[in-house]
Amino acid sequence: MTAGSFGTTFAKVLADAGSDVTLWHRRPELVARINEFHDNPDYLPGIVLPAGITATADAAGALSGAEIVVLATPAQALRENLDAWRDLIPPTATIVSLAKGIELGTGLRMSEVIAEAGGVSPDRICVLTGPNLAPEIAAEQPTASVIACTNPARAELVQDAVANGYFRPYTSTDVIGCELGGAVKNVIALAYGIATGMGLGHNTKATLITRGLAETARLGAKLGADPMTFAGLAGLGDLFASCSSPQARNRAFGEVLGRGATLAEAQAGTRQTVEGVKSCLAIRDLARGCGVEMPITEQVEQVCHEGVDPRKALAALMGRETKPE
Repeated sequence: MTAGSFGTTFAKVLADAGSDVTLWHRRPELVARINEFHDNPDYLPGIVLPAGITATADAAGALSGAEIVVLATPAQALRENLDAWRDLIPPTATIVSLAKGIELGTGLRMSEVIAEAGGVSPDRICVLTGPNLAPEIAAEQPTASVIACTNPARAELVQDAVANGYFRPYTSTDVIGCELGGAVKNVIALAYGIATGMGLGHNTKATLITRGLAETARLGAKLGADPMTFAGLAGLGDLFASCSSPQARNRAFGEVLGRGATLAEAQAGTRQTVEGVKSCLAIRDLARGCGVEMPITEQVEQVCHEGVDPRKALAALMGRETKPE
């Protein structure tokens, strides 16, 4: 897995559960730092990494003999990386996706990108989702997550590999619902951050969470997800964490936009991937193609990519035709 913030955190989860883990990163200086000092100051400052974690800049070496391959790249970079790695992935390995997004241009979920670009059978692909704020997990604060796979045995294999004293995994077969919950929550968290940056209060933000969950569930129903998924960790749980925590990237980025910054200005102030910025385009297109109304997603896209003033976006949301809940 890659040695970014959540990739390193998940490596720690695996190592603390008893696995030997190899982290891959393209920068030799970061690899040397992890191996010598057992930390990753670029992404997880102050966290000591277990001895069971080693790092390498050699993708072939990292993947050789792996029983579980964890993909922790940004959503829009996943296909490009898989083009380079597909022939290196062991043919029986279980693949775990940490990415939360929808691919631009194709509208594919991350498990679908892995299957297509990686040449991996869908029943070998697991998706990890839920409230996954990396700094809290790395600090060993108790959390629960969901591992979704169409093959329950694969999900249970990963469940056994990651369960430890602070990380409690549940399993699900609803890959569609789990991936949609993880992708759309980034967009709703941007909206929540924008509202926070505008100085709006709890009524507004509670409305964004609940109506954001409603539009996620509408899209999920159209695509065949289990409605109950959105009431659990992969839906409401992930959405609440990403909206309520100032540590959450999308919420923090949204706050900057809500205070009047342009997209370029907000991007200049962050060095980490903010998945909702690009995924809002893909999710909007996916929803339109399915004939599903997603008004919050539409307005986030307008603010991010068309320069619409957040106050006008809010007015557009409030001025929509009223309907039964």
